[in-house]
Amino acid sequence: MNRPHEDPIEESERIAEAARKKKLGLKLLGGAGVHAHSPSAGRPPLKRKYGDLDYAMPKRDRKAVLALFRELGYEPNERFNLMNGDRRLYFFDTDHGRQVDVFVDVFKMSHEIDLRGRLDHDHPAVSPSDLLLSKLQIYEVNRKDLVDATALILDHPIKSNEEDAIDAAYVARLACADWGLCRTVQMNIGKLRHTIEELDVDRDLINARLDELWRAIEGGPKPLKWRMRAQVGDRMRWYELPEETRSPYQPE
Repeated sequence: MNRPHEDPIEESERIAEAARKKKLGLKLLGGAGVHAHSPSAGRPPLKRKYGDLDYAMPKRDRKAVLALFRELGYEPNERFNLMNGDRRLYFFDTDHGRQVDVFVDVFKMSHEIDLRGRLDHDHPAVSPSDLLLSKLQIYEVNRKDLVDATALILDHPIKSNEEDAIDAAYVARLACADWGLCRTVQMNIGKLRHTIEELDVDRDLINARLDELWRAIEGGPKPLKWRMRAQVGDRMRWYELPEETRSPYQPE
């Protein structure tokens, strides 16, 4: 029987190859996704250890993805998958104590990012734009997320309609449709600027790209709903604090 690799990057490559052979839209998120797109994530000062694996997939592939992870040696969280399988799936690597989290159609943590129609490319990970958004939408962002975001910004130019770039128009469109997402992204761009001061990276390049990204967001058209919510501002909570789902294999 197939068994997962101990190294999470090697394992993500094994999963990617299996998904490719079955023509599934299963795409990496998280740090392993950043590593797949950004060479800087594989060397100091942005190199880091990776743990659990996160994915996104289209709903149409749900049945095939359930079968795929079983074939690859994972145990499904049967109860969770039965109750939540239309939006999220969990699997567990019992050999290495590693969890796999699969988002269905929509990535939802502090905010929602709708990935429908964005998972049909050949690369094993979601786009650099979606990876960056998945990091900048975290209200309680931590250093490893900021390090990952640094690698993405460092290695990808700000250009629209290019697969291997940060699409400022796309990021701006989502931020201009949701004041809460926009506010969290704004806060995390500030935290990112602070973080790069502590890292031996090309700060001028990263700051210039962050400037370009923020100009696109700031200059984008804001609907009435956005503007009304902006008037309330920080007085009302604008983010979710997602709870980690306990694996059935973890002790209480």
